[in-house]
Amino acid sequence: MKIGKSTVPRTAICTSDEHTIVVRGQDLCQDLIGHTSFADYFFLLLTGRRPDAACSAVLNATLVAIAEHGLVPSVQASRMTYAAAPDAMQGAVAAGILGCGSVILGASETAGRLFADVAARVDAGEALDDVATDVIRTLKSTRSAIPGYGHPLHKSSDPRVARLIAVATEAGADLRFVEIAQAIERVIPGIVGKELRLNVSAAIPAVLLGVGFPVASLHGVPILARTAGLIAHLAEEAETPSGFALSYQATRELQYEGELPDGFGAAK
Repeated sequence: MKIGKSTVPRTAICTSDEHTIVVRGQDLCQDLIGHTSFADYFFLLLTGRRPDAACSAVLNATLVAIAEHGLVPSVQASRMTYAAAPDAMQGAVAAGILGCGSVILGASETAGRLFADVAARVDAGEALDDVATDVIRTLKSTRSAIPGYGHPLHKSSDPRVARLIAVATEAGADLRFVEIAQAIERVIPGIVGKELRLNVSAAIPAVLLGVGFPVASLHGVPILARTAGLIAHLAEEAETPSGFALSYQATRELQYEGELPDGFGAAK
């Protein structure tokens, strides 16, 4: 069975011969190693072009902003996996990354697509605040979450938001999508009945879209960043184990609510 039209595998990312490794048209050893940062290299790999100064500053800032988030479920899964199989760090990293879904880290892509849709409607002639109002009313009517707004801890403001916007502003980035994100924030209270402030998952696409980062790859930014954080947690786990402690704590708090056979728990 053939899926898609192509019958020949193709790539524009990398090739090599006996003497040279080519990545996106660049000589890896002569043009890239020692001449570019990892974040800039990531952008080159992804898009086939080198980032300008604004893009480089913004991308690096977003990766730093989201790399570490404490003992969230994905980190706990990673540390407990490592505790059970310390010979396979890759499995422990994978366990943490597999937990990066719609609740943890996935909101950046969803928010980015929302901002892109709003931008398209504004380009078609609609007023920004009218579009923002319509978007939030639609989400409310379908009882859908507003991606990238509200935070369980940073209720008045997520401190990372202001810093990312400041970096983008100082770098001379296009702030169009920041303005869209802020317009949505403004209309939320009048429709939802409470304030939901921008969080980092909305700030990331707001600044990245302004420097030409592709919408379809937004989810990759927090995944790439969080990989670094997971490796740090696993290095700490190797020296100061917490994986089994996390498991024991969960067991101590566990409340069984199912049925029990007669005599269960009786002295024997």
